[in-house]
Amino acid sequence: MPARRSGHWPRHWVRWLLLAIGVLVVLAAAGPFVYIHFFNGSTPAALSLSPGSSSPDASTPATAAGTATADTGASGTVAGSWAAGSGSVVGYRVNEVLLGQNTTAVGRTTSVTGHLTISGTTATAADFSVPMATVHSDKSQRDAQFDSRIMDVSQYPTGSFTLTSPIDLAPLPAGGVIKDYTAHGRLTLHGTTRPVTFTLTAERKGAQIEVAGDIPVLFADYNIANPSFAGFVTTQDHGLLEFLLVFSKA
Repeated sequence: MPARRSGHWPRHWVRWLLLAIGVLVVLAAAGPFVYIHFFNGSTPAALSLSPGSSSPDASTPATAAGTATADTGASGTVAGSWAAGSGSVVGYRVNEVLLGQNTTAVGRTTSVTGHLTISGTTATAADFSVPMATVHSDKSQRDAQFDSRIMDVSQYPTGSFTLTSPIDLAPLPAGGVIKDYTAHGRLTLHGTTRPVTFTLTAERKGAQIEVAGDIPVLFADYNIANPSFAGFVTTQDHGLLEFLLVFSKA
């Protein structure tokens, strides 16, 4: 039998080597997709309100804005002082690219303090705040970056919003009916306070008032470091601060 020439591999070895390289390339490309879409869990839905059971039916008269008046819904005045309690949630939502795959980072906390003051049918004061160290996502690595280089929660422990202009609630919608309002206020993040204007939704549910909304946040406006990390994760330069506040009479 003639000796195999030194330095030459059998052809079937070459084929197996090329196949192995191809598999590795496919895994490298598909791995992040598989992880994000099959093992990473679903992204939490945006915080929002859902119509209550006391919503009027199609035969209920409506105002020009398309919402039923308070006379057709839950009775009782809304005037007074209200405090945010159980069911309240505040968090962030940021689009990111993880190893070439689009995903959404969401972090939330239920450690929310908030107050609402209504005089007649006008919201004259409102605020909410959260301890930033209590905001968590589904990834401990992301939370570690959030707590340190991004939000520096040891130096800036609190995030807050304060209403600066009254909101006219009239005509009051019926219980279970969602209505939009425009809010003007001051948002404080990372030790920086800036004026903000955004749309919120409100709804009376039984003896409670629920308020939800989101506030666009451009990171540079608050001196917040871009969350992108070492080429592994790339994020947009902005995100949303989401909130759902459940108020009860104080």
